[in-house]
Amino acid sequence: MQIRSVCVLCGSNEGADTVYRDSAVRLGRLIVDNGMRLVYGGGSVGLMGAVATGVMDAGGEVVGVIPEFLIRAEVGNPNVSELIVTESMHDRKRRMFEMSDAFVVLPGGLGTLDETFEIITWKQLRLHLSPIIVIDVAGYWAPLSVLLDSTVRAGFADPSVLDLLQVVASPEDAVSLLAVTGRTERTCVSDQL
Repeated sequence: MQIRSVCVLCGSNEGADTVYRDSAVRLGRLIVDNGMRLVYGGGSVGLMGAVATGVMDAGGEVVGVIPEFLIRAEVGNPNVSELIVTESMHDRKRRMFEMSDAFVVLPGGLGTLDETFEIITWKQLRLHLSPIIVIDVAGYWAPLSVLLDSTVRAGFADPSVLDLLQVVASPEDAVSLLAVTGRTERTCVSDQL
């Protein structure tokens, strides 16, 4: 089954190196080139704003999902195709999940870490079987791979957790992987989340 809607998890800051922003914009353009719609956190700043700009500049569809209390902090993006305002962070994550066939992770801060670990955990619990692809821009996510290996070695996780996500080096690799991976049907309903 073809992936039509991809959720990108990423930071509301741009980071210290322009390579992060460049990768976000490139990912946005590639999403459009491959006939997919973007679902993201709804902000117009940081990498969130950059990936949305990449999609919009290429003529694609963008759905932003943002909690009401973050509209000012993350500068809710009024230029997207659709901006959904939720009551809470949990509602935001659930709405993004419900609208997405796959998940791609760019660099980000604590919010991105939270979203990433939650979507990985939901997959471990078999609440979904959707692809999760982490783009290791400039080695940013190398510590995540080390941490996951450590949880397995220490006996806190089964080795199968290493198969819950795929780590790639570039936006091009991520989109190519989405094209061949396709979407596996969800096994959950949203009231389980």
